[in-house]
Amino acid sequence: MKRLRGQNLVKEIICNWVALGRRLRQVGAIRSAVLMAVVAVVGIAAALVLNAAPAKVQNAAPASKPAVKAAGNAANGRRLFKKDGCYECHGLEAQGSIVSGPRLGPDPIPLAAIIAYVRNPTGQMPPYTEKVIPDKELADIYAFLKSLPHPPPAKTIPLLHN
Repeated sequence: MKRLRGQNLVKEIICNWVALGRRLRQVGAIRSAVLMAVVAVVGIAAALVLNAAPAKVQNAAPASKPAVKAAGNAANGRRLFKKDGCYECHGLEAQGSIVSGPRLGPDPIPLAAIIAYVRNPTGQMPPYTEKVIPDKELADIYAFLKSLPHPPPAKTIPLLHN
């Protein structure tokens, strides 16, 4: 039996609860509703534990380094977002999750702040050096984040009003 720690343990617990909920849904709606409520509580508790220390962006950019221009290639940024594994925590559309990484787009923080945080994160995100993800590639990822459309307002979604 493998030993899990921290975030991986919480993710596996949540996945097991969700799988159990799917199986029990076939048994009856009441049991399923109760189980889904338990899953929601466990998910919220896990999110609170994992996000107890919110990530803070430190110094925007080193003074000795010239600022990277925000003009990047959004299509290449989408490709890099997947290639570099950003989607694994932040979702394929950078929508974020209460269990893993925060929402990144649309309307991302300034590029200089993203570069500073990627190089020296304060949360659970691992640091990425310029050799791993150059500033030019981060500018492309930033262009992708800026290109993301805003979600529709909740009042325009009929399913939410039934």
